[in-house]
Amino acid sequence: MVSSTTATTPAQPSAQPTSSGFRWLQLVMGIVCMAMIANLQYGWTLFVDPIDGAHHWGRAAIQFAFTIFVVTETWLVPIEAWFVDKYGPRIVIMFGGVMISLAWVLNSYADSLALLYTAAVFGGIGAGAVYGTCVGNALKWFPDRRGLAAGATAAGFGAGAALTVVPIANMIASSGYQAAFFDFGIGQGLIVFVLAFFIRPPLVSIPPKKKQLNLPQTKIDFTPPQVLRSPIFWVMYLVFVMVAAGGLMTAAQIAPIAHDYKIANTPVSLAGFQMAALTFAISLDRIFDGFGRPFFGWVSDTIGREHTMFIAFGTAALMLLTLSSWGHNPLVFVLATAVYFGVFGEIYSLFPATCGDTFGAKFATTNNGMLYTAKGTASLLVPAASIIATSYGWQAVFVIAVALNATAALMALFVIKPLRRAFILGNEAAAEAASAATAETKAKTA
Repeated sequence: MVSSTTATTPAQPSAQPTSSGFRWLQLVMGIVCMAMIANLQYGWTLFVDPIDGAHHWGRAAIQFAFTIFVVTETWLVPIEAWFVDKYGPRIVIMFGGVMISLAWVLNSYADSLALLYTAAVFGGIGAGAVYGTCVGNALKWFPDRRGLAAGATAAGFGAGAALTVVPIANMIASSGYQAAFFDFGIGQGLIVFVLAFFIRPPLVSIPPKKKQLNLPQTKIDFTPPQVLRSPIFWVMYLVFVMVAAGGLMTAAQIAPIAHDYKIANTPVSLAGFQMAALTFAISLDRIFDGFGRPFFGWVSDTIGREHTMFIAFGTAALMLLTLSSWGHNPLVFVLATAVYFGVFGEIYSLFPATCGDTFGAKFATTNNGMLYTAKGTASLLVPAASIIATSYGWQAVFVIAVALNATAALMALFVIKPLRRAFILGNEAAAEAASAATAETKAKTA
């Protein structure tokens, strides 16, 4: 471990603009790229039943492709971050754009599970390249507003699918899911590829503005091996998995759930809008998810990470319980899933912030990348939801998810909070004692 310092980059001669407006433009382009990969995860649910109807592979087998995608997307982020540091963001995002197009084009031609799974690998590689690069670039351009920049960038991934849910659903209905895969795959990849030419990192240091936060934050930078040896990291990892499992299951299975509840095509009127319950639900889910990420990041800066986790995880458990009991009502289904995703998306802003608070800023990208792999671990539970639902119904799946979220809420307050404070204070005290002992030894030998 090393004591924290504010890292600076030697000024380099460059014509690159460093104005505030230019860095906001970089942020916006990153958000658009994130929106273009959102459908790979959040639009997938629209394709599950059409694929099953065409090939009769079974939902569990089809959903395994979703698991492969998420595992590939999350577990390769540390490797992709290394390529970004070595070659810059442009080439990595261009590569990501090509891969996501290739993935959906392959999906459009997939006539076997092997080809469907291969496409999921390509999609995961492409999405991970874009996701990790855009979040990392936002952190570099906004050292003074990292929470806002990371939350806004992650919101692009959470809410990006909201704009295309209706067009994709309409194309599936009118032209078939193969045409939707092909056309949107080419379009999304092309936009990412073009924007990659204009995305770049800052070539001069942008000093952060110091501010006091009512949060426990370490003064020590812990290396990745030290983080992996710390119990608090694995407790946070476990809680991340518990919460992410329910969200990924719901995102992947929301269409099958709506169809099984026989409400997918039931018209729902809300706030002057009317559309089918499933389409309405997915659209609102993406909007609430995107809004929740920066919002809960801001809340956690005010009242603390663990208290915000307790509120969010507890609300998630309540919404899942509502879906279990009253989800057959189309309006309840739409509203409950919207609120649920509004509090679920915060894990992608809260856990990176908590990781940085606990282990320091110097190795924050790598340390957070290791924690982010919890999403991939959680995705391994998604196919199990289909199996449980087949045997016991969706209510059993919801009950398990409720239990996981409720337990995670309690662990946030009564396990993570005291462990984090003990870890931070204990290590700082040990470091100060070691420093004092070294100074005393030097004084005696002088």
